[in-house]
Order: sequence, then C-alpha cells, then structure tokens
Amino acid sequence: MQLSYENDSRKLAVIGDPVLHSLSPLLQNTMIQALGLNYVYLCQPVAKGQAKAWLDAAKLLDFAGFNCTMPHKVDMVPLMDGLDEDAALFQAVNTVCLRGGRWYGCNTDGRGFYQSLLRRGIDPAGRNVTILGTGGAAKSVALKLLQQGAAHITVCNRTVSKAEQLCRYAPERMEAKGFSQAELTEGVRHADLLVNCTSLGMKGTGADFASLDFLDALPAHAPVCDLIYSPAATSLLRRAGEQGRTALNGIGLLVWQAIYALEEFTQTSIDGAAMARLLEPVVQQYQA
Repeated sequence: MQLSYENDSRKLAVIGDPVLHSLSPLLQNTMIQALGLNYVYLCQPVAKGQAKAWLDAAKLLDFAGFNCTMPHKVDMVPLMDGLDEDAALFQAVNTVCLRGGRWYGCNTDGRGFYQSLLRRGIDPAGRNVTILGTGGAAKSVALKLLQQGAAHITVCNRTVSKAEQLCRYAPERMEAKGFSQAELTEGVRHADLLVNCTSLGMKGTGADFASLDFLDALPAHAPVCDLIYSPAATSLLRRAGEQGRTALNGIGLLVWQAIYALEEFTQTSIDGAAMARLLEPVVQQYQA
C-alpha cells in the first residue's frame, strides 16, 4: 500500500525477531489511512536481548509507541514504567506507548481474543473450556477467559509440568492434562469450547496433529477455535467444519488486538466493528 508520511508524522512500529513476516504494518497503516491519522507504522527487527537498547533508541527517535512480538513480550515487562491490568496479569506486553516520557505497557491479546468470540456469538461465561498449549498465547487466552467467567479450563500440553504451572493461577478452576490421544479425548469430553493455541497446523511449520480423532469426543454444541490464521482453515478447523461445528480461525484475534493497540497508541476511541469489517478482507487477501 502507498503510505502518506509528513515530517511531523508520529512513528509507530512492530519489533520482534523474526518480524519481517508480520501483518501488523499492513493492518495498522490501513487503519491509520482510513482514520486520517498523522501516523506511520513501520517494521523493525530487534534481536533477542536488545529490548532495553530498543527502548532507548525509540525514545531518542521519538516513537509514539510500538507493538512487540516474540521474543520480547516477557522481556518488556520489567522495563516498563507502568502496566495495564492485563499486562500485569499475563506478565507479557504486546503494546508499548510513550506517554509523558514514560513507557506504558499493555496487552491487547486477551481482549482481542475475547472480542473475537463475542462477535461470533460465543460468550465464555459459565463454559468449560479446553485449551491446547501453554505458550504466551495460551496464557493470555486462559487468563482472559477466567477473568470473563469461564467455569473451568482444562489445559492440555505435551509437557504436563508446563500445563500444571499455568493452572496454578486458579487451581480450583483449572486442570492440567497431557497430549496423548487418550488425554486429549478425555480433555475435550466435557468442553463447551476448544481453543488451539499451539502451532500445529500452521503454514510453513510442517507440524500437525498426529490424529484428530479426539474431536469425536467433543460435545456436538462446542465451537472450535484455532489461533492460527495461515492457512485460514487448518486441519483442525476443517474437521470441525465437517462435523458441523462453529469453527473460528485467528483472524478475529489478529484484527481486534490491532484495533485495541491503535486505540492505546492514539488515546482515541475507534469504531471496532466498522474497523474489523475493513481489516478482515485485507487479511483474507493476504491469505489468498
């Protein structure tokens, strides 16, 4: 896309390593252009261990803020002058704003996922949820769903000790299981919602589920969500669709976390529904 940049345009960026594949510049600059904002959003590779150096450089270069992806989400936490509620709870930052010369860290991933569910008519309150994986995305999803009233969360992971560690946040409402077919089958048997937070099925990884037969034990009413957005339909989502289930990919999360991030950067309110309608075809065009 063609960007408009003036000498007084405020600078934003996404940092990470790797990061050149990121869709954030495309999404953010599309919104900036649509809203007529005097900002420009860039992509900046920053190597692991260089978070503090980047903060110093970003302040010197007068960046208004930036998004951060792996491997910086956790490293940014102790470097912030302040954290929002979710960043403090998740101990991970994906949106950083420079306000009054101080760095303020936010996490819009949980909010983005929750909103993507609501937009499809799925309210997690009172539901039993099964989450696959224990990485940063799984942690954000699990803790946000707990925050929004999920009744019980089962976390399935290859390394059970990592699932147990995540479940310590609310041991009375969370349960850890392994990743064998038998454990997955048992883990989804009473679920009202299944969320895949692993990279299994992601384009370019060459890794996928050994078997999807565990989906046969998932109650018929339960939607299946996959945080992956490339491909648009993973093997997990295809099987869920064949079973007649509601199947959601990661486009909703990607779009809504970006909308919330721009609100944080600009300290303005955005019509999220209208902006999501603008951004979703942009992502779908990328997938094509």
